[in-house]
Amino acid sequence: MKYQIIPVTPFQQNCSVIWCEKTLKAAVVDPGGDIERILAEVTKLGLTVDKILLTHGHIDHAGGAASLAAHLSVPIIDSHEADKFWLENLVKQSQNFGFARTEAFKPTQYLNEGDEVSVGEQTLSVLHCPGHTPSHIVFYNASSNIAWVGDVLFRGSIGRTDFPQSNHQDLLHSITTKLWPLGKNVSFIPGHGPMSTFAEERQHNPFVADQLFD
Repeated sequence: MKYQIIPVTPFQQNCSVIWCEKTLKAAVVDPGGDIERILAEVTKLGLTVDKILLTHGHIDHAGGAASLAAHLSVPIIDSHEADKFWLENLVKQSQNFGFARTEAFKPTQYLNEGDEVSVGEQTLSVLHCPGHTPSHIVFYNASSNIAWVGDVLFRGSIGRTDFPQSNHQDLLHSITTKLWPLGKNVSFIPGHGPMSTFAEERQHNPFVADQLFD
């Protein structure tokens, strides 16, 4: 599976265009905003986007989803329904964080642990990783050994847990019991900042390094 990271919004959120090399079918992961930039990249790459994927409902990840879906006439596929209150509060989120007014929307489909999503002939496995939000999900492509982890894990850090319905212990549990079993060689694209590997974070991350749990 191929990918192109497009930082969007003033929060520099890592939106990703991901695609199957054989079919050129694509998905957009977490289009938080700046949809003109996303569309320009899709056109440049010669791709056909047939779905939008959301890891969770925070505005910097989901704020551009409805506009992009309307432009492309594609479905929005989101994390489990327990996160829907974030999407219902997009107007308030946009006010609180200084974004242009963003209307609430309802996804076409919700995902659960163990579901799979097809992108052309590639498959993404869905892992439920609560903590940052109650229904945050991670997408993992085994053939390329890459995970899109949203705001669960970052290079040298982890997701915030000071939001409504966040839970620090749940987040640590998600990382150590859902992500680490995928293998140390997995590369991951976080919601913000540079890529890393699970091996690097298990050795050096001050929140979830292996030695903290010995």
